[in-house]
Formats: sequence, structure tokens, C-alpha cells
Amino acid sequence: MKNIYTLFKKELLIEFRLQYSFFGVLLYVMATTFVLFLAVSKPEKQVWIGMYWIIQLFASVNAVAKSFIQYNKGRMLYYYTITSPVHFIAAKLLYNALLMIVISMVSWVIVQLLLGSPVQQPLLFVCISILGSVSFGLLFTMLSAIVAKAQQNAALLAILGFPLIIPLLLVVMKVSNVAMAYSSTVFPTQLIAILLGYNVLIIALSVVLYPILWKD
Repeated sequence: MKNIYTLFKKELLIEFRLQYSFFGVLLYVMATTFVLFLAVSKPEKQVWIGMYWIIQLFASVNAVAKSFIQYNKGRMLYYYTITSPVHFIAAKLLYNALLMIVISMVSWVIVQLLLGSPVQQPLLFVCISILGSVSFGLLFTMLSAIVAKAQQNAALLAILGFPLIIPLLLVVMKVSNVAMAYSSTVFPTQLIAILLGYNVLIIALSVVLYPILWKD
């Protein structure tokens, strides 16, 4: 845990020093939401859900997808000599999950201010938003690690990500529909369990597969 914390702290320090990544994503969220506000000032519930999760999806791509692609061979060789692959990928997953939580909360506030909110159960929706955004962050972290080892072929990210992201989007949108009702007698336990299981699966696959990529 000490090694993971040290690597996680390193990621935070780099983000605080550079800051272009976070504020670039923030600019994207604000600009996209403002354009949607000009086009559809008061969207219907289903349209609102779709627009919200599209914003979250592309924000996660901009924030997370370059996690490994930005590293050159020399830097990766340096990390290879000072840490283990499990510690390295665990710190990356933890940092990107935290980053996506912050971005999702900022997006939630911006979308509420500009587009309003048809959500009738805010607490449930915030939990869903955090859980779904973490899923995006974990997934694109793993895909970024794979793409970085494939001669940084950006097309591979879309090829691998499309069949994995569609089921996730379907689940988060179904759970979001529950939060739109004034009261729901049925809590979406099964769907939330699917999201949690999805996150656990991504973490497990990353921990198992990344050491193989690490040796390349």
C-alpha cells in the first residue's frame, strides 16, 4: 500500500503542477453543456439522461484515455526499475477513479445550472453518477494501457472500447431512469450490483493482464 500511495501521490502532484488536463476537461464539459443549452434549453427526461451520460463518456475519454499513451519508452523503463506492475496499475486506477469522481460532480453542477434537472431522487442519481463515472475511468485506464503497448495506435482504443462501453451505458441509463421517478418502490439493487461487479472485473483484469504488458 505504501508503494501504491507513493505512485498515487506522484500522479496528484503532476496534476496539480500541470493542471491542463483537468481544466481542459472542465472546458469541454462547460462548452458542450452550453451548446446543448442553446440547442435544447429544457430537454425531456430521456434526452437529458442521454446527454448527461454522453458528456460523462467523452469527458472520461479526454481525461483518462491518455494515461499511458503520454509515457515514452524512457519513462516507462524508469518505472520498470523502481516499482512493480501491480503497484503501478493500481495507483493509476485509483487516481483515474478519483479524477472521474471530481469530474462527474463538476459536470452534475454545470448541467443542473444550464439544463436544469428532471431528477427526483438527487442522492440516488449522484451515487449512480459517481459509480458510472468510476466505471468509465477504470475501463479507459485499462484500454489506455493496452493501446500504449500497441505502438500507440489510437484506432485500437475505439475498436476495443466500443463493445465494452455499450453495455455499461445501457446499465447506467436504466439505473438513471429510476432516479427520475418521484418515488420508487423497487430499488435498482440488481443494476447497481452489475455496475459494482463490472468495476471489480475491470480491476481484476487490469491486475492480471498489465504485468504481461509490463514485461514487453
